[in-house]
Amino acid sequence: MDMSKSDSKKQILKAPKGMRDILFDERVYWDEIHKKVNDISQAYSFSRIDTPILESSDIFERTLGETSDVVEKQMFFVKTKDNATLVLRPEGTSPLVRAYIEHGLDHLPQPLKAFYMGPMFRYEQPQAGRLRQFHQAGFEIIGGESDPIYDAQIIVLINRLLRGLGIKNIVTEINSLGCKACRLNYKRKLIAYYKEKKGKMCEDCERRLALNPLRLLDCKEEKCLALRNEAPSILDHLCKSCNIHLKQVLEFIEEMKIPYRLNHFLVRGLDYYNRTVFEIFADGALEQKEAEKHEEEVVSHVSSKLALASGGRYDFLGEILGSRSISAVGVAMGIERVIELLKKYEIIPKPLRKKRIFFVYIGETAKKKSLPIIDALIDAGFNVMEALGKESLKAQLRLADKERIEWALIFGQKEAFEDSVILRDMKTGAQEAIALKSLTERLHKKLGARV
Repeated sequence: MDMSKSDSKKQILKAPKGMRDILFDERVYWDEIHKKVNDISQAYSFSRIDTPILESSDIFERTLGETSDVVEKQMFFVKTKDNATLVLRPEGTSPLVRAYIEHGLDHLPQPLKAFYMGPMFRYEQPQAGRLRQFHQAGFEIIGGESDPIYDAQIIVLINRLLRGLGIKNIVTEINSLGCKACRLNYKRKLIAYYKEKKGKMCEDCERRLALNPLRLLDCKEEKCLALRNEAPSILDHLCKSCNIHLKQVLEFIEEMKIPYRLNHFLVRGLDYYNRTVFEIFADGALEQKEAEKHEEEVVSHVSSKLALASGGRYDFLGEILGSRSISAVGVAMGIERVIELLKKYEIIPKPLRKKRIFFVYIGETAKKKSLPIIDALIDAGFNVMEALGKESLKAQLRLADKERIEWALIFGQKEAFEDSVILRDMKTGAQEAIALKSLTERLHKKLGARV
């Protein structure tokens, strides 16, 4: 008898390297995150889209950039019987935009707010917080106006989700990559700087200098990090329009008291981003708690070195996929990374609540103060729909009618100065003014019988 064959039959088979089973004792974390994501999606009026796990490799080679680490090193290829080249999807945004274009979703009310949850695949070197099969929850606002308030709302939403899961000391690192014009000028400055440093960079960066110089800012090699510290800042090379866009995003998140810091080295690893990019970290909170348990090294690696969520604006992704420029901004959260923190904290999040209202604003002053009011309504248990990128009162109310929402809140310049809001019955047209300080209490009484 061939002993080698006998031994192979007895060998215990294991999950593939970098992939893992989700067992019943961990299921409680997954169920809570799924519930939180679904609830917050309903609260902010996001609808779910599921795309195939397998996609054409061309989608990612076009959108992520041929010189990105994902395309060069990390994609799982699948060869079909008819010689088509497919890949296990490495990220969720490109497939979602592909679906938006393929199915003509621009005929729906814009912008389209969509979310997804599911597995992604990258050929990483497995380590804490990095798996070859990992899961993401993503939120995307696609179509409509390229309004910085949507960048801010995506940042507010993901901060709210992480806080709701019990993660504290969250900080958002943010940068702008500018538009095609100002980024081109910045690349010239970057190339000129790094050309003088040839021989001092890693091999990958020597190659990236000719192919995609922005990648040099994303390198984690120690000697490249030292060079990066003296590199030109893209914030010094933004055009007027991109400067205004970034300033408005920051103003909106400041209104929401979202902790942030500017990081002019932040470029993200994917080619499709323009203007706003950001990453979100649990800024040192976990390390302090875990130091008491003498586990600083592992936890620091998970929370300080790896982002819990990241995203940005990608107005040209539709064009890269063969359609046209489509205003869009989104974020993806790493579910395994969040669960790692929840386990360390021993936290199970509390559920959110429901009830539905359409929020309407009139004028720039009202718009700037809109996000805190919307979040207060969500805190009070209401689902809130809005069209903050639309300027016209008629267009906003038309959308409320189309969505068959019975109640609308109208917040204009006068109401902004008087700290009030108008409640409109969309069935009868009857309206009444309500002070903001008593708004949630009045709404529960007024709407209780009909919600």
